[in-house]
Amino acid sequence: MAENRAEKILQVLRKTFTMPEWIASDRDPFETLIVTIISQNTAGGNTAKAFENLSKQFEITPEVLADAETSQIEECLKVAGLYRNKAKAIRQISKIILEEFHGNLKYILLLPFEEARKTLLQLPGVGPKTADIVLLFCSGKPTIPVDTHVNRVAKRLGLAPANGDYEMVRRSLQSLYDPKDYLAVHVLLILLGRKYCKAINPMCKQCLVNALCPSRLV
Repeated sequence: MAENRAEKILQVLRKTFTMPEWIASDRDPFETLIVTIISQNTAGGNTAKAFENLSKQFEITPEVLADAETSQIEECLKVAGLYRNKAKAIRQISKIILEEFHGNLKYILLLPFEEARKTLLQLPGVGPKTADIVLLFCSGKPTIPVDTHVNRVAKRLGLAPANGDYEMVRRSLQSLYDPKDYLAVHVLLILLGRKYCKAINPMCKQCLVNALCPSRLV
């Protein structure tokens, strides 16, 4: 059964990788939202640098960023891709959260999952992955964000349809795992994608889940 194979994959990944320490830390929802927006179409190192630049220039709060000049935010984000669009979205989002949600994302995160997700998706620059990251990491909502690694690895492992779009991959993974494991599934598939299941030249022979992978190269 697919569920049994999926569970075996998760068990092997838990033994193979150590969950990063930052997973257990309390994450500020607004900061998480801003970081995730910056990370769109941007490598991890450049995301970190851009957020560091922004943090040095501004306090990362809706009040401060809503009042910042877009050009100043742009300057901080130049190392990231699409920095003009992101700077505009960050300022707009900050104003909306300030004006409509009393400057605090908790009012959104306290909503039932589907309602909270729909509300986040209405914010400028927030797509499904960004919304799901905030919901999962900041309030433990039952969702699995699908980034490029999760998308690629889930399809190669046969955990999601090869031609599936974002929602199809997300729902396929969620149907195979218990909600308490969603965070682990998301993180461990990313770690597997970074170390072994690379986009180009995947390291199938070294991968510890190769016996469970229908796409393995031998």
